[in-house]
Amino acid sequence: MATLRDIRRRIGSVKSTQQITRAMKMVAAAKLRRAQERMMRARPYARSLDDMLGHVSAKVDSSLHPLLAVREPRQVALLVLSGDRGLAGSFNANIIRRAQSEFYTLQNTGAKVSLLCIGKKGFEYFHRRNFPILEKYAGFFNNLDFVHAQDIGHLVQQKYLAAELDRVFLVYNEFRSIMQQQIVVKQLLPIVPRPPQEEKYSSEYIFEPSPERILNSLCPKYLNLTIWQALLESYAAELGARMSAMDAATENAQEVLGQLRLHYNKARQATITKELLEIVGGAEALKK
Repeated sequence: MATLRDIRRRIGSVKSTQQITRAMKMVAAAKLRRAQERMMRARPYARSLDDMLGHVSAKVDSSLHPLLAVREPRQVALLVLSGDRGLAGSFNANIIRRAQSEFYTLQNTGAKVSLLCIGKKGFEYFHRRNFPILEKYAGFFNNLDFVHAQDIGHLVQQKYLAAELDRVFLVYNEFRSIMQQQIVVKQLLPIVPRPPQEEKYSSEYIFEPSPERILNSLCPKYLNLTIWQALLESYAAELGARMSAMDAATENAQEVLGQLRLHYNKARQATITKELLEIVGGAEALKK
């Protein structure tokens, strides 16, 4: 049976853990607000660029641009976005599980599949299990900048244009709410423009200098922006998951504290009762 000293030590330990989880929740909440603002500002621009690319590509032969050209998927890469840190509930585990499932599914089609890991947790998991990894990026989420998306976009674009890759897929968590994230698997290369939406008042676009030259400018921008949007979504989703996990951990610690205090009071009462019985027993022995 645990002594009173042991129980007091456990209570102190749980209190310290609760302070840490509460502080981590507050930090995640502060970072989440900023991450959400950046993500929400990027979404309209990404949708507009997607619509524009759809309108332009509908006017030209898509096979004329190398980033739109479709090849037989013999060599495929999965761009997996995980976190650099843990303590975010099932955030990293879910994205790793989905990426692994996609890896084996593509491999079963006869394609040679490799991984491009963004985030320390995903890289560590796949590296330990000897998955083929093209490149890794880690440690930049706290200072996330569009340059990071450009670097990643430049790498996959080079490998695609050199025919080292025939397909590139993004696997990331899309931010829905603090409590909900949805895993998205999206084809990054070749670019698949969204079909133009039928508008109530259709209008004819005039392209200057030409649809082909506009397409040459739009495709690399679309590639970089798609990666940038995925990075923003994934980072916001990670912070939301961490905030929820730390909130649950804080509440669990409070429940554990309640149970330990009850156990402590019972043990203390038992000790007092035992001491009283010893005193009464001693007094009765003296009378005899």
